[in-house]
Amino acid sequence: MLRGVRDDDLPVMRRWRNHPQVRAASFTTHEIGADEHARWWAATRADPATHVLIYDHEGTAAGVVTYADLSAASACWGFYLDFDGLERSGRLLRAWIGLERAAIDHAFGPLGLTTLRGSVLADNEPVRLLHRRFGFVEVGFYRRDVDGVAREVVAIELRKEHT
Repeated sequence: MLRGVRDDDLPVMRRWRNHPQVRAASFTTHEIGADEHARWWAATRADPATHVLIYDHEGTAAGVVTYADLSAASACWGFYLDFDGLERSGRLLRAWIGLERAAIDHAFGPLGLTTLRGSVLADNEPVRLLHRRFGFVEVGFYRRDVDGVAREVVAIELRKEHT
């Protein structure tokens, strides 16, 4: 369900990331141009502490999972989905749940982590609820600048022994 990113995935990843609903739930809300995306991808590919994978849902590329700040024991993760394609086909919720399960399984399986961390905008209740459903615990709150606006953020954590 998770696979490496291929060069032909890059334009689709950028389109998914630029969807208005994805941008609204992200820590960077501006529309990402081709040059900015290419610079990000070059830096990401060169960073051994970051892994970016494509989530395939029912045989179709449907989302992106990122593990950052990878160490032997932990990582921070984030994701986004092909909002338009999945919503149009009526598969958004199933894909969202599938991506979360695949990301957790990959973190505690092939990556060998013991702790998976993340951050969610505090007003993004659907994502907070889904994370809680999968056993994530909200371990703290902090404020973060999101494109010039101070926003409340929830720090989340899932330990392997709680899965």
